[in-house]
Amino acid sequence: MSNHTYVAIMAGGVGSRFWPGSRESRPKQFLDMLGTGKSLLRLTFERFLPICPASHIFIVTNALYKDLVKEQIPEISDNQILCEPSRNNTAPCVCYTAMKLAALDPKANFVIAPSDHIVLKEQAFLEKINLALDFAAREDALLTLGIQPARPDTGYGYIQMADETQSGIFKVKRFAEKPNADTARAFVASGEYLWNAGIFIWNVQSILRAYQKYAPEIFNILEKCAGQWNGPGEQGFIDREYPTTPNVAVDVAIMEQADNVYTIPAEFGWSDLGTWASLHAECPKDAHDNALLGGQTIALDTSNCLVRLPAGKLAVLKDLHDYIVVDENDVLLIYPKSKEQEIKQVTAIVKEKTGEKYL
Repeated sequence: MSNHTYVAIMAGGVGSRFWPGSRESRPKQFLDMLGTGKSLLRLTFERFLPICPASHIFIVTNALYKDLVKEQIPEISDNQILCEPSRNNTAPCVCYTAMKLAALDPKANFVIAPSDHIVLKEQAFLEKINLALDFAAREDALLTLGIQPARPDTGYGYIQMADETQSGIFKVKRFAEKPNADTARAFVASGEYLWNAGIFIWNVQSILRAYQKYAPEIFNILEKCAGQWNGPGEQGFIDREYPTTPNVAVDVAIMEQADNVYTIPAEFGWSDLGTWASLHAECPKDAHDNALLGGQTIALDTSNCLVRLPAGKLAVLKDLHDYIVVDENDVLLIYPKSKEQEIKQVTAIVKEKTGEKYL
């Protein structure tokens, strides 16, 4: 464990595809989605403790959620919670994190990862992270973990591998956007493509050089905070300047443009837990493929459903197949599993008809 190792966990999203479980005031990363008694954020924090001490783990979140972060991770200081005043996608957030860490430790190597992923094989995950951190400390390299695809999934971006640079580390040939079904099948059949998990590893100097070169509009705005990072002036600067940064993903701003990008193929029981169907896939199921969470469900001639109830509630279902049923007391959602990608749009309809009350 190097004392130059840090972790940043991105926890600012709303998780609108998990509505009505995930709300603006308490998004999915703060919820116990898996029935373990711990939120996804807490599970992610604990997953990284073998890599570095709690004092080296930073949470990047929206200012709205600072108190939720403190409640769920009391081990960290206020300076370890980066509060974004606006949602500007991942490129500004990565640059903000890198500048803040570089001011603390100019030799910092850090992992930046989402707060809402599942990792079932934690030891295998840590081995790949350590391999990446070691490479990032020695080389001017931007690394991403690539997941060995289990199926031709159209819901993920893909990474095409080029030559193996050293054992287990490959140069990236290109990033591919979410493909159609035929393209996804061709990707998987070729053996050259991995799923893009959005887990990145780099040295602070390497990533900041990349921002200077490929995203100077972000770099130049945030660099004006030099001398104030980790001090009393930081939050005021961020509140004022951060909303003026471009709204763009780090994949687009940096990774798709840089020529020193590498990937590490990995298989560690990963899911990005992006939708109710992905939660259904990860949960224990009954003999008819129903995932029954919370409360009590009597399922009669019912199959392949996800049912999530409040504690103490009973639901009786009959002749229901391939459905999502989520009861949050004030909102009941009953939706075909095959159309779950529409749920994000449903929230817009709810807002139009009822205002912000149920969001």
